[in-house]
Amino acid sequence: MSENNENVNSGMPAAESSPDEAASAFTPEQEAVETRFLIEQEEAQHAAQAAEPVIEAAKDAEPALEVQPQDQEVQKTAPMQAAPHVKPKKTTIGGQALIEGIMMCGPRRTSIAVRKADGSIYVEEIKKSTSETFFEKVPFVRGCIRFFRQLVTGTAAMMKSAEISEQGAPAEENEASELLNHETETIKTVSDAAEAVASDTIKEVKEVSDTDDIAATDDLNISAISEETAGKKNTAGDMKSAKGESKLDKWVNKHSDGVMVFAAVLGLAFSIMLFILLPRLIVDGILGLFAAERSDSVGLNVGLNFVEGFLRIIIFLLYLIFTSKIKDIARVWMYHGAEHKTIACYEAGEMLTVENVKKFSRFHPRCGTAFLFIVVLISILVFCVASVFIGVNVWWINLLIRLALVPLIGGISFEILRFTGRHDQNPVCKIFIAPGLWLQRFTTREPNDSMIEVAIAAMSAVIPENSKEDIW
Repeated sequence: MSENNENVNSGMPAAESSPDEAASAFTPEQEAVETRFLIEQEEAQHAAQAAEPVIEAAKDAEPALEVQPQDQEVQKTAPMQAAPHVKPKKTTIGGQALIEGIMMCGPRRTSIAVRKADGSIYVEEIKKSTSETFFEKVPFVRGCIRFFRQLVTGTAAMMKSAEISEQGAPAEENEASELLNHETETIKTVSDAAEAVASDTIKEVKEVSDTDDIAATDDLNISAISEETAGKKNTAGDMKSAKGESKLDKWVNKHSDGVMVFAAVLGLAFSIMLFILLPRLIVDGILGLFAAERSDSVGLNVGLNFVEGFLRIIIFLLYLIFTSKIKDIARVWMYHGAEHKTIACYEAGEMLTVENVKKFSRFHPRCGTAFLFIVVLISILVFCVASVFIGVNVWWINLLIRLALVPLIGGISFEILRFTGRHDQNPVCKIFIAPGLWLQRFTTREPNDSMIEVAIAAMSAVIPENSKEDIW
């Protein structure tokens, strides 16, 4: 019986024995088990043979399943999509709202993402140097350098976004097609008219005489008509070329960097004139109402400096309220809100998706609006101290003093913003943060899903591979 069990287990001798031997060696139940075992073994062999071509095909196809270099680059420039950091943090990544887009500045790259007229998102990455000069590391000096550099970059990005946002518009293609058709029809009409005149002239000449003198005269007429036709064709061509790129456009494209710096300087000059110098001119006008012996009073100067600061705040608020009423600017404020919400989602360590981003607030404590308000507050204190120690009430000297103190005010404000941003839960720091958060009610709007997608595209392109590089 033990031998029979071994045969059943091995499955070999029973297959080779004769029917008589098998009948004498196995009971009917054992024979059924043996038969079932052989059938299952045979089916397994057939299945293995049938699977061999599939396995070989899969081995041959393995290289096609490898990640291509382009896919690796996508993972490299958008690590947040692949592996978000879990621990919340404060990031140095900041941005700026553009025309139908957003600019994001990371520790190694700057990117702009713009929604084109055809609905697609244009993304451009700009790698930047990570090395810093000596002055960019000096407290109270680095703020001014970074602010001006950001102003130049932001101005260039704003102008580029305005151009990109109009690309792909159906109206743009229709307008170009209509212009080309109109010019073609004009040239054809002129040409047909010239040919008709020439044909009539030739017919009249043949009817009058075939003499050489008249023929020569007719040749001159036909030549003149041909020249007139050619002139009209050239005029149409000149009109077409005149609509192309002008000399000014070529010069601007050739000196784009210098143009951007000049535009940034103009914007900065306008801000200084509006928010720094204009309030002082108003105060100097008020000062002229007092007698000369009272104009040197320290108390009066301090009081007038607070009036100057109050006027500066009023002008700043009126400027924000007025610009927020403009339709195009209102869309920029919506993109500004998308930028804040996306950065907050990233700082919370969550995956950058539209649904996740929508959960976060559009108010951010380290916004540029908060920086501007800190500038207003610091300017009141600095100008008060300057008035006490200098004590000059000549209006143009006061303007020069304020111009000279602008870099110092900017540097101090930058350091305060960095400190309050790092300790935003401190009760004292919250006092500086609160006005900036309140002002963002004018400079941000709740974005739609399309705007959030643009913000995610811009943010994903600048997230560093090393999560410690962008810690605030």
